[in-house]
Amino acid sequence: MIYLNQISKRCCLVLFAVLLLLPISVTHAATEFMSVDEIKPGMQGIAKTVVAGTKIEEFGVEVIGVMKNKGASGDLILVRTYGDLINRTGGIAQGMSGSPVYINNKLVGAIAFGWSLTDHKVGMVTPIADMLKLWDMPDPYNDSVLPPGYEPLSTPLMVSGFGENAVTMLQTKLKPFNLVPYDVGDVPEGTVFGHLEPGSGVGVELVRGDVSVGALGTVTYTEGDKVLAFGHPFLRKGNVGYFMTNAYIFTTVSGLEDSFKVGTTGGPVGEINQDRSTGIAGKLDKYPAVVPIRIVVTDNDTGKVQDSGVQVVQDEQLFPVLSATTVFNVIDKAMDRTGAGTAKISFEITARNMPGETLKRENMFYSPDNIGTATISEFLDAMNILASNQYNPVDIMDVKVNVAIDKACKVADIMEAQPKKMTAKPGEKVDIVVKLKPFRGEPVTQVIPFVIPSDQPAGPLTLEVRGGGVVPLLQLLAQQQGLGEGVLVLKPKAKEQKFDDVIQEFNKRDRNNEIVAEVLDIGTGDTTGANKVKKNNSDAKQPQSSLLPSNDSALSKDKQADGKKSVATDYVIGGDTQVVINVEKIKK
Repeated sequence: MIYLNQISKRCCLVLFAVLLLLPISVTHAATEFMSVDEIKPGMQGIAKTVVAGTKIEEFGVEVIGVMKNKGASGDLILVRTYGDLINRTGGIAQGMSGSPVYINNKLVGAIAFGWSLTDHKVGMVTPIADMLKLWDMPDPYNDSVLPPGYEPLSTPLMVSGFGENAVTMLQTKLKPFNLVPYDVGDVPEGTVFGHLEPGSGVGVELVRGDVSVGALGTVTYTEGDKVLAFGHPFLRKGNVGYFMTNAYIFTTVSGLEDSFKVGTTGGPVGEINQDRSTGIAGKLDKYPAVVPIRIVVTDNDTGKVQDSGVQVVQDEQLFPVLSATTVFNVIDKAMDRTGAGTAKISFEITARNMPGETLKRENMFYSPDNIGTATISEFLDAMNILASNQYNPVDIMDVKVNVAIDKACKVADIMEAQPKKMTAKPGEKVDIVVKLKPFRGEPVTQVIPFVIPSDQPAGPLTLEVRGGGVVPLLQLLAQQQGLGEGVLVLKPKAKEQKFDDVIQEFNKRDRNNEIVAEVLDIGTGDTTGANKVKKNNSDAKQPQSSLLPSNDSALSKDKQADGKKSVATDYVIGGDTQVVINVEKIKK
């Protein structure tokens, strides 16, 4: 084992390079394999793992039998473990998965499965022959059915740099992936890692930087720059791109249901590129594509600024959740509290294969319960849009997030709205005076300069005046279609939508701090009742998700579209009302 220290680092690096240049057959010849057919009940051997620090230790293994055709691609070897290490850990622990098993100095396979809620000293071994196939993927693999009562050893997901609230959120968000995060510390200063070898701790890292999210296991076998580990899947996602790291183990905890290693990932050493039923595989000195994120959060009440940078693996199912939870963590640390507040958030996402290549979004949020959770909602939505789009993969190159938090309740409700003149012609501007009531403040007014659409027919024109985060009346009626008088007439959806159309559709949505005035145009069977639609305002206050065009970069910027005018304010706007303007017929 080659250790790198300050005195001999250069010499060791030269020696390591020479070793890598040796023919693969020389390295491979040092390890012999034992096939399943050679294994008999009663055979004894050893297995290797790390249960504290980085030191590899051994424990005893006795073969109970071979379970034919019970694994993902064939047989599983039933074993009983024993020895001082097993007594200390209480049996086979989570994180031991991948521990290489040797009989007569020949590699048999990897500890991979345990028997839940029974004797933790009994487990099953994935044969090395099945694991070696990972290096030659793609190969056909069938879904496996484990024997009754057996289950894969859970892979501990260790997180460091996360606060308690962020860990709780991460546990909720990752529950569908059957991952349970544990909060741990960083690698102790001065820790020296050797190169990965059978029995070494190994990490699969999903987020790294100022925070870390990763799983721990054990190396089964190495050959040149290739590594096999775990003996069972991590997420069983096939071809993947995760960080492969070394690992440090603080201790191993013995439990009634399961025992598990408590540790943390170290520095990156390569890439995990296969995640299959029989284990994980990867290559040294090759690294995955990542989503780089820079997050700056300012608490305006305390003046505290939290500045963090992370890299998240570009897994389309995972990076939206991991990115948003990381942003929440930075917000939570900056505030150092929970509860109510108002937040302004802006984010910019730069990506290849995305229309416009840059998405910019600014919005304002208030929550009486948890402002951190509310603040990340649109950021999570934006990342999900890019990750799950049906058109093409998106390569995210850079993400910047800025957040400013206040404890104050910066909310105002619409009390009333009145046009300055009741009659106007098509194309004419009409100022609409909106009276707002800020929370615990005196009423204020805001003027919306609304332009009557040039093609508006003569007659009464009803405008809905609402907060940008309030569900539009037309949308609310669509949700309640068939409950009111007449039949709601909705515009048919386009038969084909392009990626650019999806982005633009989100670009046009409103912000929570805007007052929106828009034409309320509802077609019904009774035209005389077209503008006499009522709704329950208490059902209307729901936040809207949206992405604004990259050139719309200020919370104070007003927007004008045909039949719709939006004006930004310094408040999160609630409530809605309607105004009626009589449109005159243009004389020819």
